[in-house]
Amino acid sequence: MTRPRPLTAAGLLVAAALVVATVLLAGMAAVGTGRAGDPGGAGAARSAPAYTPSAAGTLRGLAPAGTLIGTAVDPRGLNLDPAYPGVLAAEFNAVTAENAMKWRNLEPSPGVYAWAGGDQIVDLARRNGQAVYGHTLVWHNDVPDWVSPDWPAQRLREVLRRHVTAVVAHYRGRVWAWDVVNEVLAEDGSLRDTLWLRKLGPGYVADAFRWARQADPDARLFVNEYGTEGRTAKADALLDLVRRLRADGVPVDGVGFQGHLDAERPPEDVRGNLRRFAALGVRVAVTELDVRVRLPATAEGLRRQAAVYREVLRACLDVAACASVTVWGFTDARSWIPGYHQGYGAACLFDADFRPKPAHAALLDELAARRRTGG
Repeated sequence: MTRPRPLTAAGLLVAAALVVATVLLAGMAAVGTGRAGDPGGAGAARSAPAYTPSAAGTLRGLAPAGTLIGTAVDPRGLNLDPAYPGVLAAEFNAVTAENAMKWRNLEPSPGVYAWAGGDQIVDLARRNGQAVYGHTLVWHNDVPDWVSPDWPAQRLREVLRRHVTAVVAHYRGRVWAWDVVNEVLAEDGSLRDTLWLRKLGPGYVADAFRWARQADPDARLFVNEYGTEGRTAKADALLDLVRRLRADGVPVDGVGFQGHLDAERPPEDVRGNLRRFAALGVRVAVTELDVRVRLPATAEGLRRQAAVYREVLRACLDVAACASVTVWGFTDARSWIPGYHQGYGAACLFDADFRPKPAHAALLDELAARRRTGG
């Protein structure tokens, strides 16, 4: 399995030049786009100090060759936050569409595709010299309302096949990897009780991978899961699932570990867990990393957060099969955490004003140390 090519020195210079132009364009687009009644919120235009890279460097600049340091991308940030595009381009060499490639957004009506959001991210990544990780093809959430659970199994299977095939084919050659199935396991490690399992049976997982492989033979195909970052019973079940799928010839190329973590409860033995999956012959990746803290955030909370971020990156760098570490958004201005975890937030590498936090410095330090030692 091949990794995305690292950027050349010339590519980095081109990307840096594009940062200035992108920031200027985004700033122009932000004028007048705030939502009434939402000052400074997720739908409002924001002002922030101009982004200045750290004297220590940037995450993408210090990343080892062949290792992707990515982020989820929120198109609202691109359009509403003047600092957002500059940080995105300077700090990361890979991007994931946070929501734009989910089925509900891509196909709001049967056979009518809304590619604009996903295409915007893919095109921006090309200009910035960034790899694109596709998220997600088959999930129990974000299924369009027009997909009916009352349909017979044969019709549901054909609709799912068409969806997977159409999306992967549309982005063929432009997306290096896909989350083919997302959150397929229940908390006890059994297959999650979803529409797909109830109507199509457990074979839908293998079918989705095979459809994706046919649509783009060169894209790397991942199963993506949460609660499996460390040695848990759910991780044991995921290991067994991947082993069985590969034994049956299903083209599972990689395993993604989401990494929505609590600074007070870091996962156990991330490094060892990644290694046992890698031993199956797959790539591994941290796909949705954020580390929430109790609000209001304290210096001690941010210190603990930085330690967890650093340990996860360190674990990936210690495992040769680890292809990437992707944070689930890089600024607290656009984080999903406060809306879903009451009393928690401040989960990202940059604060709401795009100032780097101790976690960002910790990642820079870890990458710089690896560069000095050649590790």
